[in-house]
Amino acid sequence: MAKVKKATKRQHHPDVSDEVGLDFPRAWVEFPDPADEEQVFRCDLTWLTSRWNCVFGRGCEGIEAGRASDGCCTLGAHFSDDDDEKRVARNVERLTPELWQFHAVGEEDGWTEVNEDGDRQTRRHQGACIFLNRPGFPAGSGCALHTLALREGREPLETKPDVCWQLPIRRTYDWVDRPDDTRVLMISIGEYDRRGWGPGGHDLHWWCTGARSAHGAGEPVYVSYRAELTELMGPRGYARLVELCEQRLASLLPMAPHPADPAADTHDPGEDA
Repeated sequence: MAKVKKATKRQHHPDVSDEVGLDFPRAWVEFPDPADEEQVFRCDLTWLTSRWNCVFGRGCEGIEAGRASDGCCTLGAHFSDDDDEKRVARNVERLTPELWQFHAVGEEDGWTEVNEDGDRQTRRHQGACIFLNRPGFPAGSGCALHTLALREGREPLETKPDVCWQLPIRRTYDWVDRPDDTRVLMISIGEYDRRGWGPGGHDLHWWCTGARSAHGAGEPVYVSYRAELTELMGPRGYARLVELCEQRLASLLPMAPHPADPAADTHDPGEDA
């Protein structure tokens, strides 16, 4: 997803109490990548064991006011590299008018564009990503590339731009020089919160990772995002992460729970009386 520049006028959040603040205690764990001794994973267990789930079409407020049905697709999606764009292009070729509402537009005028920062991304059409099927479309609303994957029994990460299937997981890289003159690549796996969008992230109309209304799923993130985390970390790295997440959940008093999770909500209903 493209970085969002700071708006000239701060947008109003529809329900400020729905989102928790950005700064709260988090429990992180570091462990060597079982598949590469020169890499270390740094994972946010607070986020990965939280009960967040995507509520697109089920209470999502959208990142732009008045466009709740867009979810986070309002800005289109930038490609991480040439391989990402080529992979998406191969899947676009298999989209049909029955699966993609704007198939004719994409065929005639193209489905990519260059944004103001000079980056290639999916084209915006009628105020949102051209692959976003709008409410009322027979095949269902939402990403046409996502629908294609589900119809074919595949994982959506195989058909969608990298940034789309990775959200709301954020993977970052940092080279760390150690005192013994060794160097490792620190790969952080955490929550893609408002700050992940850049300075303008604070001006989004609404964002789900910190919203109480998007927390309460039956499975924690590390389980529901198994396919995505496996792709990001490799099978062995993900397997080790599962062990650590399960240890955290099995503890009698897990430190630093996500404040948006229902179990972490200490609000007394009597205060509203």
